[in-house]
Amino acid sequence: MELDKFSYDNKIVKAFIIATVIFGLVGMLVGLTIALQLVWPVFNFELQYTSFGRIRPLHTNAVIFAFVGNAMFAGVYYSMQRLLKTRMFSDTLSWIHFWLWQLIILAAAITLPLGLTTSKEYAELEWPIDIAITLIWVVFGWNMIGTILNRREKHMYVAIWFYIATFVTVAVLHIVNSFEMPVSLFKSYSWYAGVQDALVQWWYGHNAVAFFLTTPYLGMMYYFLPKAANRPVYSYRLSIIHFWSLIFIYIWAGPHHLLYSTLPDWAQSLGTVFSVMLIAPSWGGMLNGLMTLRGAWDRVREDVVLKFMVVAVTAYGMATLEGPLLSLKNVNAIAHFTDWIVAHVHVGGLGWNGFLIFGMLYWLVPRMWNTKIWSNKLANFHFWIGTLGIIFYALPMYISGVTQSLMWKEFNPEGFLVYKNFLETTVQILPMHMLRAFGGLLYLTGAIVMTYNLVKTAYAGSFIANEAAEAAPLVKTESSGGGWHHWLESKPVLFSALALVSILIGGIVEMVPTFLIKSNVPTISSVKPYTPLELHGRDIYIREGCVSCHSQLVRPFRSEVERYDPLGGEYSKSGEYVYDHPFLWGSKRTGPDLHRLGGKYSDSWHYNHMLAPDAVSTGSIMPAYPWLFEQVIDKSTTASKIKALRTIGVPYEEGYESRANDDLDMQARRMAENLQLEGIEVEPDAEIIALIAYLQRLGKDIKASKTADNNLSTGNQ
Repeated sequence: MELDKFSYDNKIVKAFIIATVIFGLVGMLVGLTIALQLVWPVFNFELQYTSFGRIRPLHTNAVIFAFVGNAMFAGVYYSMQRLLKTRMFSDTLSWIHFWLWQLIILAAAITLPLGLTTSKEYAELEWPIDIAITLIWVVFGWNMIGTILNRREKHMYVAIWFYIATFVTVAVLHIVNSFEMPVSLFKSYSWYAGVQDALVQWWYGHNAVAFFLTTPYLGMMYYFLPKAANRPVYSYRLSIIHFWSLIFIYIWAGPHHLLYSTLPDWAQSLGTVFSVMLIAPSWGGMLNGLMTLRGAWDRVREDVVLKFMVVAVTAYGMATLEGPLLSLKNVNAIAHFTDWIVAHVHVGGLGWNGFLIFGMLYWLVPRMWNTKIWSNKLANFHFWIGTLGIIFYALPMYISGVTQSLMWKEFNPEGFLVYKNFLETTVQILPMHMLRAFGGLLYLTGAIVMTYNLVKTAYAGSFIANEAAEAAPLVKTESSGGGWHHWLESKPVLFSALALVSILIGGIVEMVPTFLIKSNVPTISSVKPYTPLELHGRDIYIREGCVSCHSQLVRPFRSEVERYDPLGGEYSKSGEYVYDHPFLWGSKRTGPDLHRLGGKYSDSWHYNHMLAPDAVSTGSIMPAYPWLFEQVIDKSTTASKIKALRTIGVPYEEGYESRANDDLDMQARRMAENLQLEGIEVEPDAEIIALIAYLQRLGKDIKASKTADNNLSTGNQ
């Protein structure tokens, strides 16, 4: 049979590699900056565009979607062509994909510091950008599926299975989580509210980790690790079990992010059970990767690519063991909302994704430029300083997390909290945060060294834009033997459909009952929609990223009820959130929970605290917000906000939008007059007034319910 002659497109891989390196450095630099801000607030520069709350999502988006995302596309475009023995389906689609993805990243880099955010973790970008992401993902999928259909290799290798699962699942996750009601071009409200919004968000958030940060990288591990070790994959059967069990089980585990919350118990239990089950396929994949090195372990001492990949696979194993352990309620009660979770996330991010990317780049660049690594010494230096960076980052965060949790929960013999002032627990762990920043600096230094080394490598060689190849054309045959899965690997459309069914089952079982059965979210009659002024204040709270440091979820622990609502004795109830679009429970407590904040302090306390936190609470690391005292409430948007919320179920009466600003002005004037009595002169339309109004509303409605019950009881007597 005459062989087809064709070429592999290396130019698109080169473009994604360059973007990976540039955005990796940017994302790590922003990460180092926010680490410093958590020790020295001066690094917020008292600018709204550089405050912690606004640039923290910039860091996560830059690392996840720009650094890891671009590296994923580089790895997929390189390996897919060679595994399928064909050039990508369309060079035009490849370049549309590349440039539009970079435009998305640019849009994120502009809008997030401006405070244009949905506040939903890892999905902060506003609705026009969400639509653009959907279109780009379609372009990527079109190109990928077209390539699979044009292949010269009948059976799809295991890496391709993971790429298919990634495309299918990320599409479903992004669409379902992005249902929003637009208010303006850059403002929207989540279609879901409260508990339902939390369930959808963490179904998305957990599985974004699974299917954007894990499955494509497992596919890349299955391609690049055997290539680097020059060994076949250890077990084909283990690959099959690993793939199908992983994608089926992973999708169920999202609720483990919401243990002890107001999510129905049955959903929390499902999340825990499937999280524990997830250990088996995750470790199956890790062992399959490590065992692939059988007979090649002696080379790990010398080969820097293998060093990076071995640490990456080991970090994957650690993270996927720790995740299920954190889903156990007794462990979660200690770890959740603390720095322990930060450590867990970064073992996966820095160790698994970061080191696999570095190993892949050190393997790819010399081959694409037809040369050798410019300096093995620098590459080894990068490996060791990067490893030290992970250790200096993760260990202090584990210590910090346990310390925080124990201090939050400690009672004295008389039954009172030992550390009543939350700030004591914050100050105690600052040395750990300093070490974390040092670890980040080491890791960034390694990445800079790698960049220099790769640039020198490229200059020393000659880039192969179109790599010549030849292969026999695909001939359709009835059967080539092998088992059922061998047959399935030759049916890409059926394979994709089965993968889709596998990932849909878990989501449907968990979400549909929560939406359709009313008893899952009991309502509270005294809970009312926010006033127009409070609504503006809530949007300012979202804009400033307050949710990055403050939760709004008092869990049913004695220590939390005693700390946050010592007089009322109420933990958070699901009915309190029915008008919250989006939910603002948060995932980390750098500062105290705010769900019972209303009425705890005076308006003047809040005013002074936002102006100079350290002057009110000595030692506070919260940044100041001077711009809230100068900027005015944008009342032109009040009507559209009311209408949008009414459309998605908030019971503002018909026509209320026409007089909403009158109510807003009245409440704002009253607050300004009260502040004047305490010697504070402030304009009623200043943004700080709206924010204080929102903060003073938190937790008030459930207290109104108690008052109503007491009055009813008194009347009956």
